Amino acid sequence: MGRSPWARSQNPSQGGIAGQRADRRRRRLVAAAALTGTGLLGASLSTEPDSTEFYALTFAVAGTWLAGGLASGPVPLHSVQTDKRSVGREVIIPLLTGAAAFGGFFGAALLARRIPVLNEALTSVLSYADRGSDPLVLVTTLSIGVAEEVFFRGALYSALGVHDPVPVSTAVYMLATCATRNPALVIASGVMGGLFAVQRRTSGGIQAPILTHLTWSALMLRYLPSLFHGPTTSLD
Repeated sequence: MGRSPWARSQNPSQGGIAGQRADRRRRRLVAAAALTGTGLLGASLSTEPDSTEFYALTFAVAGTWLAGGLASGPVPLHSVQTDKRSVGREVIIPLLTGAAAFGGFFGAALLARRIPVLNEALTSVLSYADRGSDPLVLVTTLSIGVAEEVFFRGALYSALGVHDPVPVSTAVYMLATCATRNPALVIASGVMGGLFAVQRRTSGGIQAPILTHLTWSALMLRYLPSLFHGPTTSLD
């Protein structure tokens, strides 16, 4: 039987030449997936909302992150060191964290509407949700959320080989998001990417960041577009 791409914890590299080759292979795969996914991400937000090209490219982005993450090596769901798991720690806390993050972003969006460059950036990206097919937009949003965690907080985090992968993986996540040329998305990737990476470090796997990411994304998709339908309020 083949080895499962999912692991309970990050497996230490095997010693010797075999371990070095495995590390190099993983880094090459991660680098290739990162470059490909970043290019597709930039292209996806250059298309018209609710177009065939947009949905095709968006699914291609998710597929690239997911395939690249799983092909590079085992991805930990959670830490084997956590002997006594609870629904609260494993599920409820990540869900509440996602809801709290949404609350913070909702408040920030109210302020961003008063800043022309951020208002324009948010209006632009939210037009994909506003003008798109609700089921398709939801599926693509959640698919990308899962795929990003598998890749950035899974494969990339494990492949970095640095003392603290949190800042480095977050920086790479932000650099990938720069392909969208949207400052609001870049800022969000820095804030949430840092949070997801801390969750990965704390929990030992990607289960917690996946649940937080999906909760945050679903709430943002449901409630944020309505803020940008009407005219914004002046600071005067």
